[in-house]
Amino acid sequence: MDYYKILGVDKNASQEEIKKAYRKLAHKYHPDKPGGDERKFKELNEAYQILSNPQKKSQYDKFGRVFEGQQFNGAQSGPFGGPFGGFGQGGGSFDFDFGQFAEGGDFGDIFDAFFEGLGMRERRRTYRHGSDVQIAQEITLEEAFSGTEKNIDYKINVKCDKCEGLGSDPKAGFASCSVCGGRGEIKETKNTFFGSFTQVKACENCYGSGQVPNKICDKCKGKGAVKGDKKVSIKILPGVSNGQIIKIKGAGEAGERGAPEGDLFVTVKVNSHKIFIREEDNLIVKKEISIIDLLLNIAGEDKKIEV
Repeated sequence: MDYYKILGVDKNASQEEIKKAYRKLAHKYHPDKPGGDERKFKELNEAYQILSNPQKKSQYDKFGRVFEGQQFNGAQSGPFGGPFGGFGQGGGSFDFDFGQFAEGGDFGDIFDAFFEGLGMRERRRTYRHGSDVQIAQEITLEEAFSGTEKNIDYKINVKCDKCEGLGSDPKAGFASCSVCGGRGEIKETKNTFFGSFTQVKACENCYGSGQVPNKICDKCKGKGAVKGDKKVSIKILPGVSNGQIIKIKGAGEAGERGAPEGDLFVTVKVNSHKIFIREEDNLIVKKEISIIDLLLNIAGEDKKIEV
């Protein structure tokens, strides 16, 4: 993912130029605006979080990614000076198993162990993020004019109240996953006509964590989420347009095993009025009148035309 391309700036752009580009695009693609793009908006936020931080931007420019939580020491030789400082100083522990290479392993195994020792390689997790939910809310033309507040009830997957969304009892402890040996991922090798292909993927038994709980929650069966009712209150501001979308962060479905909740998107539907027709900010009324009434009104006669 090219963060500079997402924001439409070059690598030499100043912090002020990056901020201006982000604000302009965020305003354009905000999900609450007509024609907004949720996926594009999330990409813009991710790019801005990296490029607006001088330290993260420097890491991204050098390595093409950001190593969270790492402290790089420029006094050491090479970009990995900080982590290498542990050699011979008691500052780090690296356990390389070269025996597996001698017995037919590959360099990938050695590099896996190396980067895990540096703390730079995160385990793959397959904890599923909660799904976004979209609901239509009808309001009257009068409510669109003056604004209103609506209470919405809906059924979705909510956080399990027994295990607090974890899917297990943390007091019972965890055990190392026997399938992946605690690594959180497994390798699959497939033989095809074009040769052998090796794929690394998250372990399905421990969901990429490398550990399995000793006691699964009997209410949610380990998912951390159950079917339930959810209630939210939304404020609809005066002048809301028909079809406008209101986003409520975290009001979507609960994630599995402590993963973040999804978002709620409320589409406002302004019902038709029996008298007025709304075109943007204008109210139009159609009324049949006689030619006599029209002429009298033009002539200044004191005669009202009832709507």
